Amino acid sequence: MEKDAESVPDWVSNEGPDNPPETVILEGSPNVTAQAPQQIFVQGHGGPGMIMPTTNAVLALVLGILGIVACSICTALPALILANGALATTSQYPGHPDQGLAKAAQIVAWIGIGLFILLILFYGGLFAAVALSGA
Repeated sequence: MEKDAESVPDWVSNEGPDNPPETVILEGSPNVTAQAPQQIFVQGHGGPGMIMPTTNAVLALVLGILGIVACSICTALPALILANGALATTSQYPGHPDQGLAKAAQIVAWIGIGLFILLILFYGGLFAAVALSGA
């Protein structure tokens, strides 16, 4: 049973007009056509479901705090190295949850290194004062 092409209404056919009419919505705006809009694919930086890589930001912060409190340069330098590595990882993924922690670890590590340098200068000055007074 073949259907007659004339018995099918116009709205059922798959054929559309070659050039759809354009409609001006606002003066100076682009014209809107009856064609379906083209989809634009934008590569995002992840979302709520994206799995972020792990970092050593917590370890760097713990070592930095230990560098200030007890061990000085022995843990402050590894803390700075780990914090810089964590910052390199978090800078590649905007919105990474460890970004603030890594920055804090870097700051704490630099404070520990600065305190060590001040301590060395203090003991060096103290040694120089004792050496000059005893001579």
